[in-house]
Amino acid sequence: MFSTKGRYALRVMIDLAQQDSDDFVPLKDIAERQDISKKYLEIIAKEMVRGKLIVGASGKHGGYRLVRRPEEYSVGEVIDLMEGTFAPVVCLACNAEECPRADKCKTLSMWKEFYEIEKEFFYNKKISDLL
Repeated sequence: MFSTKGRYALRVMIDLAQQDSDDFVPLKDIAERQDISKKYLEIIAKEMVRGKLIVGASGKHGGYRLVRRPEEYSVGEVIDLMEGTFAPVVCLACNAEECPRADKCKTLSMWKEFYEIEKEFFYNKKISDLL
């Protein structure tokens, strides 16, 4: 299950893409359009800036904008940044220690297959597909 953080980050990305502008979009405008708390969006936007999905500027004409074109962003990279790994089980997560039961595990191949399907789905879906 995805958290509000991941879902709201996608809504921010879509909102910024819909503006189709090189201008910075004030966060208060995004918050109003998306009916999301501006305070909560500030936390999300900071993470997205750190993850290099968007860029921010302060001041009178400040706000946020996309770094790339909407078709250059995958939904997967947004969710990955905000939610963490897509791995359905701990042993498939990045940097996971090798499971001592891996050679005997009857379910590992199923989890690997599911993981690949999930990643493929979200990484092949672009922000531009959601506009």
